[in-house]
Amino acid sequence: MRKIDLRSDTVTLPSDEMREAIARAELGDDGYAEDPTVNRLEATAAALMGKEAAVLLPSGTMGNLAAMIAHCPRGTKAFLGSQAHSYVYEAGGAAALGGIVMTPIRNTVDGELDLNALRMEIERPSEAHFAEPAMVALENTHNLCAGAAVELSHMAAVSALAHNHSLPVHLDGARIFNAAIALATTPENIASFADSVSFCLSKGLACPVGSLLCGTAAFIERVRRIRRILGGGMRQAGIIAAAGIVALSAMVDRLSEDHVNARILAEGFGLVAGLTVWPVKRRTNMVVFEVDEGPAAAARFSAALNDRGVLVGSRGPSAFRAVTHYGVARADIACALTAAAEAAAEAFDGAELKNGISAALKGQPRGRETVNALPLQRVSSNFR
Repeated sequence: MRKIDLRSDTVTLPSDEMREAIARAELGDDGYAEDPTVNRLEATAAALMGKEAAVLLPSGTMGNLAAMIAHCPRGTKAFLGSQAHSYVYEAGGAAALGGIVMTPIRNTVDGELDLNALRMEIERPSEAHFAEPAMVALENTHNLCAGAAVELSHMAAVSALAHNHSLPVHLDGARIFNAAIALATTPENIASFADSVSFCLSKGLACPVGSLLCGTAAFIERVRRIRRILGGGMRQAGIIAAAGIVALSAMVDRLSEDHVNARILAEGFGLVAGLTVWPVKRRTNMVVFEVDEGPAAAARFSAALNDRGVLVGSRGPSAFRAVTHYGVARADIACALTAAAEAAAEAFDGAELKNGISAALKGQPRGRETVNALPLQRVSSNFR
């Protein structure tokens, strides 16, 4: 049985073009800044984000950590969302390794920061009792908020508040290209509200490994030293960078397909009795849904779904996340919805598919799950 793996867009496998590029990559020693493929990727990434420079790192976690250490002296505060990936999922690295006081600000369901709470924290009196503020972090798209694309107006408001208090802004843009498509804008426009931005090659862009961190030339020089401290220095890293160049030239526009598939999936799950889909104002490639009958029923449902070859990720005792990505086709979405209906009928007492799922299976979302599938401006000419 072929597995339909919707646990994450990190499970993607590289395309044939990436494998070919990896095999033929021109290599050098990146420790001496002599790997031409790495240098080309870093220059391309900086230009796409509208920044002076960029550095290749093994992971997005290291990118966010290096950015926070570069922005924040030890013992200072970094303000970030209470549901931010850097706060919840990155093993407390900024505190453990950077001596940074991570100060959570409430996230709304749309992935925004509570501006009043942020303002109160930033404007806390400057006295010996309190750690001094050093930076503000944003995330777009927002992982724990069901992959929501955060509105540019909110990013502008946070940026203005931070900069008015001389605080830099870092953007965890792991899926910034998804955000750009959902918001019908460019990655550079999103990144313009931040002093530094990180993004992943290894999620929806389907590279086997790698992330980029972008900012001013002076900032990136500090990050290179921090990357060395963290053990992230690499040698013939062009084999990673080669796939990244292909990703940025060939894998960005197709992300809109994932968004459409996610909307179809969301509508279909919503038509299965016993499942409740989390609403998202601007859905990207994620669908979070809950099993109404609680943890025991959720465990039965997950097992029954897995038996039918569909994998989803856990988001709590009764909640799951399904992520669309490269390698998951429209036909797979139809199979996943059929499997979900069957799994629900097995796991829940007498549950059955509600009327109307056939409309979702035909290929277009309906109702509130409207589609914004505008592709990004093609960028392949920049680095072919």
